[in-house]
Amino acid sequence: MPTEDTAMVVVMRHAATSTEIQNVVDAVEGVGGDAFVSRGKNQTIVGLVGDLAQFSEMPLHAFPGVDDVIRVSRPYKLVSNETHPRPSTVWVEDVPIGRDTMTLIAGPCAVETEDQTLAAAKMARDAGAMILRGGAYKPRTSPYAFQGLGEKGLDILASVAKEVDLPVVTEVVTPADVDIVAAKADMLQIGARNMQNFQLLREVGIAGKPVLLKRGLTATIDEWIMAAEYIAHQGNLQIVFCERGIRTYEPATRNTLDVSAVPVVQSLTHLPVIVDPSHSGGSRELVLPLARAGMAVGADGLIIDVHPRPETALCDGPQALKREDMVALRDAVATLTPALGRRLPERRDPAAASDGAWGRSAT
Repeated sequence: MPTEDTAMVVVMRHAATSTEIQNVVDAVEGVGGDAFVSRGKNQTIVGLVGDLAQFSEMPLHAFPGVDDVIRVSRPYKLVSNETHPRPSTVWVEDVPIGRDTMTLIAGPCAVETEDQTLAAAKMARDAGAMILRGGAYKPRTSPYAFQGLGEKGLDILASVAKEVDLPVVTEVVTPADVDIVAAKADMLQIGARNMQNFQLLREVGIAGKPVLLKRGLTATIDEWIMAAEYIAHQGNLQIVFCERGIRTYEPATRNTLDVSAVPVVQSLTHLPVIVDPSHSGGSRELVLPLARAGMAVGADGLIIDVHPRPETALCDGPQALKREDMVALRDAVATLTPALGRRLPERRDPAAASDGAWGRSAT
């Protein structure tokens, strides 16, 4: 009997026509299988679910427009490394995140004012950050806590990002806001609380911007990867996983950074994985040790909270790094990166490393 764990993926050529794609779909459905089409900017993928033996007997390789046919045994088809054995590098504008680099993302947890955001952005840039982070929309546990400036915060973030010449990643919290945020940000973040907001995952997939997918507080690794599959199912494989700590019985830290998740996810998918030592530890003193641990276990980057005056921060002040902390982080990244066989990323034209809808393969 066919099961969801039995599937193939048909990778269409870059120039495949709509008729050629439909011919594959019709042939699969003609033998009782299911076919779903994911249209990326550069390539289209047709996922097949059903009787694998029957699919194997079909001359799918010979169909006009077909580039490759790949067997997938895992429940996640498109993000699995079975479909793409080489690790992918995700490009945020001209900045790479991948297995051969160590990419630093930093900035304020929340956009409060233009002066605060600019000061934090300059601290981040001076410490070697290649991507600016900042929250315009802030889903909070308490309805009385600061919820962010919304679209005004987006405008501040976009203006500051232009001034410091860094691409920007920011969180989107509802499907209705995806178009607004995508118009002003270079990368869309899905926060821990929204990891299984499936409609939101679909919408960011459709938007086509790179996505930073944070792990849910109680999510298993399989659930986390399946959340990425929702995004990929819409034709967007520009996804970066972010381990930000999970909820355990231990109250000494805000969350427990699951460093084992980094190599596990890297062994199962072709996508990059970064760590968030700020939200996991919840304390400024823990950020640098946890950052070192994340780097040592193989993370492809770090995302760090920065604030010029943490004592006045409207959100997560205790974990935000100050200027002297960022200097220490910069030195640690500069020392550990080559020791771990990686390099600091260089900005370049992402089109030069294009590898179609599968993401851009690491070189």
